[in-house]
Formats: sequence, C-alpha cells, structure tokens
Amino acid sequence: MQDHDRLANEFERFRPHLRAVAYRMLGSHAEAEDAVQETWIRLSRSNADEVETLPAWLTTVVSRICLNGLRSRAARPEDPIGVHLPDPLVGHDPSHGPEEEALLSDSVSLALLIVLDTLTPAERVAFVLHDMFLLTFPEIATVIGRTTVATRQLASRARRRVQGAHKADSSSDFATQRMLVDAFFAAARNGDLDGLVAVLDPDVELRADGGLTLASATATIHGARLVAERAALFRQPGVTVTAVVVNGTPGVLVDRDGVPVSVMGFVVRQGRIAQIQILLDPERLASIDFAAFKA
Repeated sequence: MQDHDRLANEFERFRPHLRAVAYRMLGSHAEAEDAVQETWIRLSRSNADEVETLPAWLTTVVSRICLNGLRSRAARPEDPIGVHLPDPLVGHDPSHGPEEEALLSDSVSLALLIVLDTLTPAERVAFVLHDMFLLTFPEIATVIGRTTVATRQLASRARRRVQGAHKADSSSDFATQRMLVDAFFAAARNGDLDGLVAVLDPDVELRADGGLTLASATATIHGARLVAERAALFRQPGVTVTAVVVNGTPGVLVDRDGVPVSVMGFVVRQGRIAQIQILLDPERLASIDFAAFKA
C-alpha cells in the first residue's frame, strides 16, 4: 500500500505537465483528462521499479495515448457541422495577479490549436513534443514509430504550417490587444458599423462553433463588413460582456439575461483584429463557470 501511495504522489506531481501535453495534442479538456487518467492506469499496472526516468516514461505514454486518439479521430467521418473550435482555456485578465500572468505565459492560443487540428496525427505529436516541450527527435521517434530523420521532417513540415499563427499571436502586447477588443464591443453596442470595420482586418475571419445543439449558428465568415454586420447582436438588450483571458489572449464571456451565450477569442495582427473565434455550443459552455469571472 505504501508503494502504491508513493507512486500516486509521484504521479500527481507530474499531472499538470501531462495535462498540458495532452491538451495541446488533443484540444479537448475531457479527452486530455481521459488520456492522463489512462496514463495513471498504465503506470499503476506496470513495474514502476523498472522505470528509469519517470517523467520521460509518463510523457512517452501519454503521448502515445494521444497519438492513438488523434488517429481514431482522423478515421471518423468529418464532423457534419463543418466548424470545430478547440476547448477554450479561460482565465482572469492578468491584472488579477501572478497566477493569471502565468496562465498568459504558459498558454497556447486557440488560433494555434486550430492550425494544429489541420496536421496529421504524427505531425502534431512531433511538433508539440519538440517545439513546445523540447523533446529530442530520437525521443519523439520512439513515440510515433518513425525514424529520427522522418520525425525531424514531420516536425519541420508542421512548423511551416503553424508559423503564421505564431506571428499573429506575438504581433502586439496584451494591453494593445485588449484595447482593440474593447473598441470592437464599444462600436458594436453603439451600432457603429464604420467603427467596427475600422478595428477589423479587411480579411478578418470569424469562426463560430455551435456544436450539434446550435448547428444553425455554426459558420465561417470572411471580410470586415460581413463580420461587422454579425456583431450587431451585441446591441440586443440583456447582453453582458465580461473581459477574460482566452488561451492567453484577450477574450470575453457573453451572457444574455444571465444565461451563458458564448466564449470569444481574438487574434490581433498589425493593429487590427484578424481572427475571431466564438464557441456557442451549450454543452461545452456548461463546463465553464461564468459566475467566477463576474466582478
């Protein structure tokens, strides 16, 4: 029993790291938690005395579980709703204290997760483990069952795909991005179409995911004028917008008459809003404690 308790305590030390790895690979809180739990089950059933380096062993196991999950996902028919957003990671603005500042520095944006969703399972695992967690290519090769050379090529190919997302995320500081998001909602509340267009990139992309429950609200919209027209819904009575951090960037929670409506994330590029992600799916919104973010 003592050995089991010791092993459980050791595992708990590494749980946040394993959850971070799994979330970046899967983009789903529930699936990431399942992968971490499966890792614990495998550890508890193994001969822990034969494990030379526990952190490396755990990272390898959770990565293989995630790889299998990504392969299973890829083998399923395409999602009929057409747009799928990763689960958001919601926190307070950094003014709330050091914990929120840590969330900013350790977050991966929704925009980047969306790009990762376009990669093959092996590309995604190679990129996440090498570029985000600094594993070596020989270590990653044992996870994905490829040669070191092939693994390096997979990571390089994935890196080229995600470079645009990184550039968009780092183009301006948090305060500047927050001012643009605030200006967007101020113009929307005032019905100022020209003001909305002014803060939007001409080629802005809006992605809305209503899930199966609100499939009719699911859409991808391009262009400043069309996105500005969609923003008119924020003029409706009873709509409340609360500033939060969504995956490390300025975002908002939206409710109508106290009922959660959406989580919105933004990407700023060259002083304008270039992407807007809106999660409208009631089932996934139910997992977010909106009340915890009210002033």
